Formats: sequence, C-alpha cells, structure tokens
Amino acid sequence: MLEGFKNISKIPELQKRILFTLLLLFVYRIGTHVPTPGIDTAALAAFFEQAKGSLLGLFDMFAGGALSNLSVFALGIMPYISASIILQLLTVAVPHLEKLSKEGDAGRRKITQYTRYGTVLLSIIQGFGIAVGLENMAGPTGVSIVIDPGWSFRLMTVLTLTAGTAFIMWLGEQITEKGIGNGISLIIFAGIVCGGPVAIINTFRLLSTGEMGIFIIVLLLIMMVAVVGVIVFVESGQRKIPIQYAKRIVGRKMYGGQTTHLPLKVNMAGVIPPIFASSIIMFPATIANFIPHPWMKVVADILIPGKWGYELLYVAFIVFFCYFYTAVTFNPSDVSDNIKKYGGYIPGIRPGKKTAEYIDGVLTKLTFSGAIYVSAVCVLPSILVSYFNVPFYFGGTALLIVVGVALDTAGQIESHLLTRQYEGFMKKGRIAKRRG
Repeated sequence: MLEGFKNISKIPELQKRILFTLLLLFVYRIGTHVPTPGIDTAALAAFFEQAKGSLLGLFDMFAGGALSNLSVFALGIMPYISASIILQLLTVAVPHLEKLSKEGDAGRRKITQYTRYGTVLLSIIQGFGIAVGLENMAGPTGVSIVIDPGWSFRLMTVLTLTAGTAFIMWLGEQITEKGIGNGISLIIFAGIVCGGPVAIINTFRLLSTGEMGIFIIVLLLIMMVAVVGVIVFVESGQRKIPIQYAKRIVGRKMYGGQTTHLPLKVNMAGVIPPIFASSIIMFPATIANFIPHPWMKVVADILIPGKWGYELLYVAFIVFFCYFYTAVTFNPSDVSDNIKKYGGYIPGIRPGKKTAEYIDGVLTKLTFSGAIYVSAVCVLPSILVSYFNVPFYFGGTALLIVVGVALDTAGQIESHLLTRQYEGFMKKGRIAKRRG
C-alpha cells in the first residue's frame, strides 16, 4: 500500500486531481461554518443539543454539521439527491425522458439540466419550510431562534439556503469531472467523517463523567469494526457467470476459443439505496420537525431513527432502490446482445433471449441478497445504538457510506495507476471497482 501511495507522486495528472478534490472539499467544509443571517446561534445550538439522536441529528450528519449551525449549506446535498431520484423515476414513466436517456451524452446533459432545476425548486420549498418553522421555535430557555421574524427573514433564508445547495451541487459536479471519485458521494463522506472527532470527544466526556460505561463503548467499537469487516467482504463479493467464445477463422489465423466470465456484484447499487432512502424520508420529516402542528408532531415522532416505524419505512425504500437502481444501470438484454454479437455464449444456455432471462434471474437473486445485506447493515446498528442512548447518530448507514465511498475512490485511484503501468495499492489483489 505504501508503494501505491509513492506511485501517485509519479503521475502529475493524478496529483492534480487529488489536490483539486481536497481543495473543493476544504471549501465545502468552510461553507458549513458560515451562518445564515438573522439567527441566534446560541439558542439554535441549545435546540439541536436536544435533537441529538433524532432525524434532525441524522440530517445534520449528512450535512456535515451545517444544519445545527444553520449555515449557508444547511440543506446539504439532499435536494440534489431527491431531484435525481425524481428524474430517474420519471425516466421510466415519461417517454420523452426515456428517449433522452438513450441519446448518449447530449441526452444525459439535458437530464442533468432538469435535475439542477429540480434541485433549486426543492431547495426553495425546504428553505421556506425551515424559515417558517424557525420563526415558531425557541431554545430551552424560551429565547426565540430568529432575531427578527418576518418576510424579510424568510426570503433571505430561502435565497441563502438555495444558493448554498446550488453551490454544493456545482462543487460535486466539478469534483466528478476534474477531480477523483464521485463528487456528491465525497461531499457526504466528508460531512460524516468530519463529525467523527466531535463524536469521539463526546464519548470520552461521557465516559469520564460516568454517564456511559466502558463496557458499552467497547461493545460499540466491536460492533463498528465487525460492520466495517462485513461491508468490505460483501462489497468485494461477485458472482462470476462463465462465458465461452467460439473459435473463428479470419484469413489464415484462428481467433477466439477462450473462456471468460461476466462478474456481477452482490451489491450492484452500492451506497445509492441508503442515500436515496434517507433523502426520501428526510424531506417530509424535516418539514414536520419545523412546523408546530399536532399532526406534524406525530409524523416527526414516528420518523425517529431507532423506532420501528422509521426503520420499516427505511428498509422498504432500501429494497426498492436496490432493485430500481440495478435495473437502471444494468440491462441484461443489452449484455446478452453484446455477448452474442462477439460470438460468446453461456455454457448450457441458448444465446439471445434465454441468455438475457438467465442473467436477469441471477441478477434478481443477487439484488435480493444485496438488499437484505444493505438493510441489515443500515438498520441493525442504528437500533442497537438507540438502545444504548448514544449521544450522536452514527449507525450502519454512515459506516456503509464511508467505507463504500472510500473503496470507490481508492478503486479509481488504482485504475489511474494501473493504466500507467504502476502497481496499485495492493500487489496481491485489486480493489473491486464499485458501480454507481
């Protein structure tokens, strides 16, 4: 691994990409500490101190602490993710969008443009809901969170939060295009990781005051290490479908005849399902937390991480997005046509439609296993953490995203090294490159 890091210094282009990525992530972290005008930060901090462990705590984790500060990046990247989900769902239902998705780069650019418009619209809605909710809220001492409520504060908050989300969206796109790794995933990754030191300090503080026992802390550490091990093991797991290519004669030479395989990952969708599921649940739940209405309070109480209502809904969305995202990114019919085009076949399976049906059957079973694995990793640690009354939200969802994005980024760095004939991070193996 050390040799792999040394090889990075030998590739100027890769160095520039990594430095560019780190620079933009640094800019993002600065923005999370720039407060929105018109807020009493002390009263807001006291309110979020009581909200730890709730869905607001989960949202704040994804936003990198920007929500608890009500910074210009308070909405985080979730409006962009929600808009992406909506556009992908509409792509299946709307013929025009489906046609655009098949037009190559030009069509994808158009869909990306629609996604940006949707992001701005959702940011305006969420920003207005937060602004109205803050005007009706107060800290534990009764001090109003908003210094000067009214339409001027609402418009300023909506404008500030929408501009912040648009800027984060631009940062993510720039990282994906000119940096290394997936920009949106890395922004979420940075937000989660940066909350780690504060969580560790709070844990040691509770240990020193006797509010949390050493046995609980050791048990949590063992659980986290075990979850990380399971994630790394399963994310590297593949089902290899054997493919035989027939021999063919071109001129006086014979080509083909070799045996290869089609690798299908156990978790084809990667970290997309938990991110999408969290985004879908957070949108109505965040609005419910900021609207002082009895019916909204019931919704907010149900959608608390660790409670069965939230977890069941979370699992349902994870399973749905595992199947949906796999169906969007992998088409068994296209794969079958390509295999047949180059003279290949799966032993014992007829080329064409039968091959597509066979691949689809294998993929369906793998996706079911992957959905169960993702659901278990995301839900079970969260339930245990809630029973231990941990003063911060750090469950399996965070671990899955952190490990998954780290593997994805490391895989892309390794690809750059291998294309220039350098050894990767591991000499005895390769980091399995993740989809999505």
